[in-house]
Amino acid sequence: MLKNYQLDKVEQIIEKYQRKKSSLIAVLQEIQKEYRYLPEEILTYVSTAMEISPAKVFSVATFYENFSLDPKGKYVIKICDGTACHVRKSIPILNALRNELGLSEEKHTTDDLLFTVETVSCLGACGLAPVITVNDKVYAKMTPESATELLRKIREEESR
Repeated sequence: MLKNYQLDKVEQIIEKYQRKKSSLIAVLQEIQKEYRYLPEEILTYVSTAMEISPAKVFSVATFYENFSLDPKGKYVIKICDGTACHVRKSIPILNALRNELGLSEEKHTTDDLLFTVETVSCLGACGLAPVITVNDKVYAKMTPESATELLRKIREEESR
């Protein structure tokens, strides 16, 4: 169930784009930036508010890989599994992060919504392989040990 403050924020975003149907992607991008994902209830609201069929709104939200219908953590960790990173052992880094956070191939986000771990095909930093990003900040030449140390530092900063 949506709270009024959530609807107020969504309404502000929709109004910013003057309810133009052609602005649907921009509206969804801003909503996702605000909530870190696209809640189903909000997509339904967007459909009504912008007079776009629910099927169209959901098809756009599910077509583009950058949109997520599942909650994401405050820290989104992306592990490159492109050729250069894979050859330089990105999978052991992925496994170390999953083990440390209690995640799996099916479960990508921690229960406290602090971390989400995803694999990507390429981060465009092959010379720095293996690479991960945390909220788009690049960390180069990672190892399983340096990745778990990075988690420790983030948790430490969060507890302050």
